[in-house]
Amino acid sequence: MGCAINGCVEKQVNFTQIEFRGSGAAVIFLLFLQLAVVIKEEFNLWKFKEQALNPDTEISRLPPPSLPESTAAESSQKQVFCLSNVFHPPERGGDYTIPQALFSIDLLILVLASICGLGGSLTVVDNLGQIGTSLGYPTRSLSTFISLLSIWNYLGRVAAGSISETLLTKYKFPRPLMLTLILLLSCVGHLLIAFNIKNSLYVASVIIGFCFGAQWALLYAIISEIFGLKHYSTFFNFAGVASPIGSYLLNVRVAGHLYDKEAKRQMAALGIQRKPGEELNCSGVECFKLAFIIITGVTVFGSLVSFMLVIRTRRFYQTDIYKKFREEAKADEAKTVTVANG
Repeated sequence: MGCAINGCVEKQVNFTQIEFRGSGAAVIFLLFLQLAVVIKEEFNLWKFKEQALNPDTEISRLPPPSLPESTAAESSQKQVFCLSNVFHPPERGGDYTIPQALFSIDLLILVLASICGLGGSLTVVDNLGQIGTSLGYPTRSLSTFISLLSIWNYLGRVAAGSISETLLTKYKFPRPLMLTLILLLSCVGHLLIAFNIKNSLYVASVIIGFCFGAQWALLYAIISEIFGLKHYSTFFNFAGVASPIGSYLLNVRVAGHLYDKEAKRQMAALGIQRKPGEELNCSGVECFKLAFIIITGVTVFGSLVSFMLVIRTRRFYQTDIYKKFREEAKADEAKTVTVANG
């Protein structure tokens, strides 16, 4: 049970060695193209510093001042007793420590909502070819579904970030509410698969692809805004655990189990006895119907969980959440100018 995207593509389309190399080179180029953004920003930062600093003035590099014994003792004491503040985190938007974030209700809510949302989307991603085959779509359409899902996955990541940012800065529209709406939108795609409306899998591929990409973009943006950037890389990886958990629960334990059950029922109805190790094949709307009805219910539950985060963070998102970063940037700029002027 299950069909990875690359596996489905290789089954439906024959690639020559030159095409494999060309597509691989294109993918590598696109991956490294992102470095252009980093290089550009680093160049702009270097240029800004060059303009701020006086090239004729040599700045002596002094060793950092030694801390007084009392200050060093206090710092050591803070490190020893850092766990004492686990349940006393800073205000939202401040830099949470790792234990503070892990025991935060906000993060648990966010991960639970992501498990419900990403689990259903990954079920479609991993089994899109098999879904199309069981619903009777022609072989040539399977590659179309995969292309639509991949393209709209990318567009979802881009659009969700830019649209939510515009709504947040102009109208104070909270980003968790955008996540809630995305989860509800993905339910439409799940129901289209469950009830197999004519040619609905084309639309479902677009919806699920867009929502899958949008969920990732919103998840990481919300984490950076609520828990700060000091330990963002750790929070980033911790939130990513929602993907394998959701995939295992909804893809393997729900969709996989129900698909195999229906396939065995169809074999028994035809009087066919399964041979050891034989792959199960199911055809008809019943193969995935119950699974995606369950997934729809789980995703609706995830949207309700996400709405709890909307309620908890509504006051935070009504404030200027970027004020702190502007003040820090001004302070750094003033410090740079001061150093340049000697």
